[in-house]
Amino acid sequence: MKVLFFKIKKIQKDSACFWLMVLLSNTFYAQEITDPATSCPPKALFEIFKKKDSVLVLKPVKNDFFLVIPVIGSQPATGFVYGAVAQYTFKGKKATDKYSIVNLGITYTTKDQLLINMKNSVLLKNNKIFLNGDYRLYLFSQPNYGLSTNIIPSHNNDSDFDISDIKQPMDYNYFKFHQTMSWEVKKDYYIGAGINLDWYSNISDKDLDVENGKFTYHYTYSQKYGFSDTEYFLNGFSFNLVHDSRDNQVNASRGWFANINYRFNPVMINKQRFSNVLYGEYRHFVPLSKKNNNYVLAFWTYGQFVTRGKVPYLNLPAIGWDQRSRSGEGYTQGLFRGSNLIYLSAEFRFPITCNQMISGTVFTNFITASDTSASVHLFDYIQPSAGVGLRILIDKATKTNLIVDYAWGRKSKGFYLNAGETF
Repeated sequence: MKVLFFKIKKIQKDSACFWLMVLLSNTFYAQEITDPATSCPPKALFEIFKKKDSVLVLKPVKNDFFLVIPVIGSQPATGFVYGAVAQYTFKGKKATDKYSIVNLGITYTTKDQLLINMKNSVLLKNNKIFLNGDYRLYLFSQPNYGLSTNIIPSHNNDSDFDISDIKQPMDYNYFKFHQTMSWEVKKDYYIGAGINLDWYSNISDKDLDVENGKFTYHYTYSQKYGFSDTEYFLNGFSFNLVHDSRDNQVNASRGWFANINYRFNPVMINKQRFSNVLYGEYRHFVPLSKKNNNYVLAFWTYGQFVTRGKVPYLNLPAIGWDQRSRSGEGYTQGLFRGSNLIYLSAEFRFPITCNQMISGTVFTNFITASDTSASVHLFDYIQPSAGVGLRILIDKATKTNLIVDYAWGRKSKGFYLNAGETF
């Protein structure tokens, strides 16, 4: 009897072990076929045109990526735009090095505008040195629309309103050289300084007719605060505080970035007045899934404030004039301008295809600008916009996307084509 009981227990034990092994093997198999890294690896657009290797070869991850794309687009400020943008993304050989970005864009428009832009956001010496630069040479034309965000009337009074009714055409040349250099004082924290040069020349107000008493926004402001209405400078230097814990400058999935820049503009040459300008920026990236870091909720806000003195009209804070000219989707560049300006954007990013080649985004933006001379304060008037976008992966290592966005604002809309995320 004892022997029989022992055999039965042994059979039960062996049976339990057998079924446990079956269960574990099925679990491991299920994990294997659902693991994105093996069942659905990332695939970039250009890989579609490559021949499949007969044998799987593991290639080392690149430390750099060079991209040239044509630029074709349209918006009210420029008309039809065509040209090219070159972007170089790179990093050092250490595993802890982060990617840096340098890009150059040259475009021409149907409004006879030539736009040359060069930007840099570079980390050197194992992320110990942070460079941030914005260089521009514009042979430009852009309408002015007045100051503050109340230029578009409230909903109760805007049924017949058209933005083109308030625009005042202007031609001018613009040279910009802004460069900061910051040193890491603690992990992800930087302190530095920079040089800031702005020169506006050959300014031509198309609607200005002084002899017949027809004045423009630009002329009235310039006369009131003692600026020339044909040429002026804003040259100075700045102090910089930066925090950057983003996992990727090109396309972050976690971390945050903050920048406080205080600019001093002394009277160094004629056609310039003394002023101080404060710029603050914050970006935050929140991963929404532990299993897939391509679900991200992203926030971007910045504010620019003239804290002392006066700056020339064209150098007043304005939407779309941030370093990468990405703010204010849904509104034309320069539509909202003021003594002070605050911008907020929220964006939900999500994958569409399993291999990450195509992803999408939905976003919303809010802008408010003041006009101290007319006693219009920040948040008295807030202008919203919203949009949708597609992302097409063109480099896996750097997570660089080709972005296509369409956005709607109040009495305004726009189409955008760029390389790299909006922020």
